[in-house]
Amino acid sequence: MPDKRKHRGPNPLDHELFSEAKIPVLREAVADLAWLRSRGYADVSSLQIVGDRYGLTRRQRNVVGRSCCNDAQMSGRISRKICVAKIGEREGDLSSQHLLIDGFNVLITVEVALSGGLIYRSRDTSLRDIASIHGTFRTVEETQPAIGKIGDAIERLGFASCVWYFDRPVSNSGRICSMIREMGEQQQWSWRVQLENDPDPILRDATECVATSDSVILDGCAKWIDLPELALRLGGVSYWFVDLAPANLHGGGSRANE
Repeated sequence: MPDKRKHRGPNPLDHELFSEAKIPVLREAVADLAWLRSRGYADVSSLQIVGDRYGLTRRQRNVVGRSCCNDAQMSGRISRKICVAKIGEREGDLSSQHLLIDGFNVLITVEVALSGGLIYRSRDTSLRDIASIHGTFRTVEETQPAIGKIGDAIERLGFASCVWYFDRPVSNSGRICSMIREMGEQQQWSWRVQLENDPDPILRDATECVATSDSVILDGCAKWIDLPELALRLGGVSYWFVDLAPANLHGGGSRANE
């Protein structure tokens, strides 16, 4: 059946499954799963144990599993994260940094946020979404505004250069590349867009700053930035997100981000 969605918004059950009342349980589930993974338990079996213990639905298990990482991964990812409090107050001078963007990963997260869909802060502090493209990308009404928010943020952050990477095997990847190039030319944004059969190794092994929330890339790249969070914050976007990061990093809860 063709995908005819015009938005990448929430599942009808999401506001119940990820309500304020469910957050304490989900946070405990993430903590328990992290404990198991940090001690070498297999990912699939440990998620089943935790999911069964807390009576989680498949959708809740998906979020808990994707938001979790073991202790060593969490420490490593956070230590390599470039944090930006506000323009003019950042770690290092970004004018000398080159930015590589995990295209679908970043774009879809911002689209989901603009659509009112579920965004969650993971144990490594990165923002993630619950959407999935399953090998086919279809533009939605929020695609162009999302590119605009991302472009504005990149310009304000002042990176020396920027390259978007997209997966060639994904349907319509060429079309989204053309859209981003055209918007870049219209706005005079100095970025490039590349199609690769598999951009993950390029991003994973990069010494430049990478924008992604992909776990495999985060565990390999030299440094990374949470571009969706910055694009939404700098763009003044209020969005729904569930905070599953440890309480000492972010206070937790489910709310519209300010």
